[in-house]
Amino acid sequence: MIGYDAVHPSDFVYHVPPGHGYYLLILTHTPLRFCGGEGERVYPAHHAALFSPDAAVHYGACEAHYSNDWIIFNSDENYVTQFPLQNRPFPVHDADYCHNLFQLLTWEHMQDNYETVISQLMALLFQKLRADIDLPIEADYHMELAALRRRIISHPGQAWSVPGMAAQLHISAGYLQLLYKRQFGVSCMDDVIASRVRMAKDYLAHTRIRVQQVAALCGYGNAEHFSRQFHKLCGMSPGQFRRAAQARREE
Repeated sequence: MIGYDAVHPSDFVYHVPPGHGYYLLILTHTPLRFCGGEGERVYPAHHAALFSPDAAVHYGACEAHYSNDWIIFNSDENYVTQFPLQNRPFPVHDADYCHNLFQLLTWEHMQDNYETVISQLMALLFQKLRADIDLPIEADYHMELAALRRRIISHPGQAWSVPGMAAQLHISAGYLQLLYKRQFGVSCMDDVIASRVRMAKDYLAHTRIRVQQVAALCGYGNAEHFSRQFHKLCGMSPGQFRRAAQARREE
């Protein structure tokens, strides 16, 4: 199912909690009120959003009317299934071009023997949307990535994982790693490890907690893994670091 230039009144709300069971792609022509995992937020016009088949869908109007292009479809193409940003709006820099593709898709959908043409148009549309995602980081990502980094540094002992962090920002794991490295010059998991080792140094230098307990407090389920990462970053084992810190205090 597909349409373009759909217009809805000011009280329009589209709410499908269990998801469609299919992909939903929208392209907005007016501001959009979007409700996601971090609450409600208003996005300006010329944004797109790809909702995965099992994702809850909740968006609506926030002005006198709401207008968008949309398509509900099924696909196993990699450019769809591996699209790096799903279930959250992102800016589209050439919205007119993408709108024209939606028009062509709608017209071809009404014709016979249209499958090959539609497949080509869909590939072109997703290529264009992917290019928009790969442009420099938008200001809202600067803030959200900075907030994520503060949480990592403040609470390194949590069970951090790339998929879990990506879910917090409603982006794919691969896209998170790309943005994080671009903004901070280090991977998100390297930041987690460095923060855990800094915390471990404090415990080792200022407490008598056993190494195994220090490892657990710093987010490690395995003390040997903790010791290997600690040695890699510090050039010595946790025990050696503790003894060196004790010797400095006694000097």
